[in-house]
This record gives sequence, structure tokens and C-alpha cells, in this order.
Amino acid sequence: MSLLKKATALVAGAVIVASAHGYALAQNASPDDVARFLAGMQPSAGSPLTPLTRNQGWQRHAKWFDSNWDVLEKRQLSKVRAWSERNLKDYRQNTLYYMFSGPDFMYANAFYPSANTYLMAGLEPVGAIPVATERTVGSLPRIQQSIGTSLRLSFFITNHMRSQLTGGDLAGTLPILYVYIARFGKTIRDVSLVNLDRDGTVHPAKGEARNMVPGVKIVLGSGSGPTQTVYYFRTDVSNSGLQASGFLKFAATLGNGNGLIKSASYLMHSGNFSHIRDFIMGHSQYVVQDDSGIPLAAFRPESWNFQPFGAYLGPIAIFPGRSQPRLGELFKKAKAPPLDFGIGYRHRGHDSNLLLAVRKDQLKLSAPQTTQAAPAPATQQAAPAEAPVTTQTAPPLRGMASDDRAPAPAEKQE
Repeated sequence: MSLLKKATALVAGAVIVASAHGYALAQNASPDDVARFLAGMQPSAGSPLTPLTRNQGWQRHAKWFDSNWDVLEKRQLSKVRAWSERNLKDYRQNTLYYMFSGPDFMYANAFYPSANTYLMAGLEPVGAIPVATERTVGSLPRIQQSIGTSLRLSFFITNHMRSQLTGGDLAGTLPILYVYIARFGKTIRDVSLVNLDRDGTVHPAKGEARNMVPGVKIVLGSGSGPTQTVYYFRTDVSNSGLQASGFLKFAATLGNGNGLIKSASYLMHSGNFSHIRDFIMGHSQYVVQDDSGIPLAAFRPESWNFQPFGAYLGPIAIFPGRSQPRLGELFKKAKAPPLDFGIGYRHRGHDSNLLLAVRKDQLKLSAPQTTQAAPAPATQQAAPAEAPVTTQTAPPLRGMASDDRAPAPAEKQE
């Protein structure tokens, strides 16, 4: 072999060894550093991911995120937090039940920043625990595509997200959860894939587990404050789906808390989602929702006070038959104060709506269970449609095309 060929072979071998060494180092990066990297934020000092931040692809990703998150923070998130501070003062540290959430930790945290536990559920796959390597940089545009609608419209278009989260690098909901956690300034202290059995018991995930609900548990820190736990489970929360899993049995162990429902495709207006609807009402002190959540007629007026915000204009055209005349009367009677942010399918602010339902009988709420017991049978049924109620007095993302389409009725779960 000539000297030139030998030199070339040695250089090529050195590159391969260096690349393999760099990959091994990246594999050892902490989950928090990976989250920051995916969110376009500098990892911690001395992180093995620091060299990857010199890649031009990552730097473009970081600029995209900085630009669009800044706009979102000023236009939307700061106003949601201010609304929460005014209206959800006393119970924000309890468990948050956010069904039909998908990976939307962004609004879970904006409305309830100090919840001790977030229980989230959707049909989107969990995915593998993310790692960051040179190859990952080429997949970063998938994150932009996956969360672009959520940043712009306040909700995910489920069919779009499902295609973007399936297969390839950065698949599943975990990369999106990582991004939102990092951008909210929280630190990931531990992350583990889990499975939920029919009795509601959580087990460490060990490959594919039949008759189990797959999920993830993420433990967060925020400064010197207490730790917080995020659970996301890929599960069907229709009545038949819940009967086939231990999801509600597990949820009951988290005790009473609060509910958040938005852009939920009006699923709980049908009898096929009555179990999850009754669980939320039976375990919540506050329920914050847009009109696509629990129908007003399902709340017992002797147990709840209602404060509407914004304007109720009825459902958008792709959800026919879901209008609530009594909800419209409530908004008029209470002279609902305006919202200064957009939320839900009518996301432009001036035509958005929120309903804050506050339980009257606070002292009857039970403490968290200490065993994996099944929840008590739901006692709340849908109130008559004419039941009286009690009252208490976006621009497109930079670098992305505007898309104001909402999900079709079948996209969430039906």
C-alpha cells in the first residue's frame, strides 16, 4: 500500500473512531441537556452535547425557537399565566387532570405552573427516551413541524402530529414534552418509561407488554421549589377503552385536583365518554375548559359555581350539533369579561371562550389514596338540559406558513 493510501486510511479510521466516541459521549448526556438541546437552548456547562451546538443546523433551529417562543410568550403565555394567577389562586398545587392533552405540557404548565402532578393522556405514541447526536440535528425540523400548530393556534392538529411523530428519529410525544419542559425553565431530574396494568399499578417498561398501557414518568425540578411529576399515557379514554385498562384506577390514586380541557373535539358531549367526564368532575376543585369540554348540562348546579370568560359563539362549522344555548345564556347573563388571549378552536382571542367551574363543596373532596384502589363509582350524571346555573360575578409563526385549520371531529379519539 502506498504512503498516500495508508495516510488516507489512518485519517478515515480516526474520523470513524472520533465519531463513535462523540456518539458515545452524546449517549451519556443527561435528559435535561437533551431537552435543552432539542429546545434550541444551550446545554449545561461541560455537557457532551456542547460541540453539537456548533452545527449550523442546530443554530438555525435555535434561532427559529428563540424568535417564535418570544412572540408566543408575549402574545399568549404571559397572559395565560396572569389569568391563572387571578382566577386559580388557592388550588394550583394539586394534581392536574388534563385528558385529551396529547403532549401539550405547554398549556398544562401555563394554567397550572405549580401542580404537584400532571396526568396527561392521548392517543399519540410515547416513543423512546430521546438522545441527541449529529444525526439528531437533521431531525430537528420535525420538532418545528410537530409543535408549529400548537405554538400558533393553541392546539395540535392531531392527524398532522400523528404522522410527524411516527417513525424515524425523535418519534413519539417525548421529544415534544422535553421541549416544552426546557422552554419553561424546568429541569428534568429523571425520566422512565412505564407500563400500567389492569389494576392501575405502574411497572417499569420492559419491551412490549400486552394488556398494558404504555406511558412515561418525568420528574421535574424548578429552582429550589418542590419536585413535580409528569405522567403521559397513550390510552383510549372512551368508556370501552377505560373498562379495558387500569387508567382510572391509577388516576384515583393521585387524589383530588383540578381539570383542564381544551380542543377536545366535543367528545364528552357523547355518552361514549361519560366515564372520563364523570371522573374529572368527581375529582376536581376547579375545571378550566373551553366549550369543547364537559357540556354545561353535565354539571350539577347545586355543586358548582360558574364564571365564563370571553365570548361564546358556538362550535366551529366542522362540529355541527354541539351548540349549547344554555351556555350562551350563561355568558350573556354573567356579562363575561373578555379574554386577552386566544384558546381552543376559536383561537383568535376576541371570539375565544373559557368556563371556570368551581366546586362549592370543597370540604367533601377526599385526600389522595395511598393504595392502588379502584375509584368509587361516579355519582354525577348529566343534569337536565334546562337545568339552572349559578354564576359568579395569532400571527403566523416566523418561517412557517399560516395554517388555521382545526382538527376534524374524528381526529381526537372517535
